[in-house]
Amino acid sequence: MDKEEIIQVVSETVFEEKADEALVLEVADLTILAEAFVLVTGRNVNHNRSMADAIIENLAEKGEKLLHNDGYEDGRWIVLDYGHVIVHLFRQEERDYYKLEKLWGDAPQKVLQAFEKVRNVKKE
Repeated sequence: MDKEEIIQVVSETVFEEKADEALVLEVADLTILAEAFVLVTGRNVNHNRSMADAIIENLAEKGEKLLHNDGYEDGRWIVLDYGHVIVHLFRQEERDYYKLEKLWGDAPQKVLQAFEKVRNVKKE
């Protein structure tokens, strides 16, 4: 799967799992670690674990292998490494504290498509 396909599956999955927010940082021009980071905010550690499980399962069904994961036991910040896409699942407290959007401030950002629709409805 390419970067966009992985991001699409993650987007659909976390939207179905009712993530609070999700966005993509396009980091390809800034690091060799990955092409994109997907940042997802969950309500609590159990919610983050549930979203991680669903992402792993949905991508595995499409033949995409998880290369590495970290933080699952603690659940406050879970990292799923799919090579060119790294998914970060945070509680709001960790997302506010670590501020990856600010740390990678030069990276173009985009709200995942499913979440953009929700934002537009809330604005009206």
